[in-house]
Amino acid sequence: MLETLKDIVYEANMALPHHGLVTFTWGNASAIDREAGMFVIKPSGIAYEALTPSHMVVMDLNGNRIEGTLNPSSDMKTHLVLYRAFPRIGGIVHTHSPWATSWAQAGRDIPCYGTTHADYIYGKIPCIRNLTKAEIDADYESNTGNTIVEYFTRPDGTIHDEDYNACPCVLCKNHGPFSWGKNVQEAVYHAVVLEKVAQMAAHTEWINPQVNPAPQDMQDKHYQRKHGPNAYYGQTRAL
Repeated sequence: MLETLKDIVYEANMALPHHGLVTFTWGNASAIDREAGMFVIKPSGIAYEALTPSHMVVMDLNGNRIEGTLNPSSDMKTHLVLYRAFPRIGGIVHTHSPWATSWAQAGRDIPCYGTTHADYIYGKIPCIRNLTKAEIDADYESNTGNTIVEYFTRPDGTIHDEDYNACPCVLCKNHGPFSWGKNVQEAVYHAVVLEKVAQMAAHTEWINPQVNPAPQDMQDKHYQRKHGPNAYYGQTRAL
């Protein structure tokens, strides 16, 4: 079942240590088949060097294991909440990459200090609130997802695709980063961008502790030239 998606999710998970985002088993990636109403996720606690595509676990959107003999990632319920709330995403990545996690442990948003950040993420990268004790005790992983959804919920109670697409990653306070994308390959890409941006932002503040975010006009220009309705970055056809 979903054999091609298992291969894709396996490769996405293997890309995480390749890019220096995962130590030991500290991370996971998943991808969803919207038509089938199921997603594939890495199993819990299995060393990356031991993983194979056949180890990937198939889950439905009610949180039931449909295929696989191994337990899914302990963060499975967080992925589930995000898939339900954000219908335009196709893949999710969670890591404890050191630079992004350092900002999460510090409880700080990552300001947009330059065009590298602005090219991929519109505005700050938010560090969302801690869970309450009651939320931790009731259902820690689901409520981790709920706090991410809460951040993207507008005052009128709606969630807009453009909000979570323009900011495809967050920092969970005292925990670590989650990223997503239209597919799991893009979610991995955003996780790498997040880690590099987090590192550069920290270096920027060390060099100039009084630094201000990049001018808004510059942020807008760099984001829009890649992602706006009149985007012109890149090629109009594949080579």
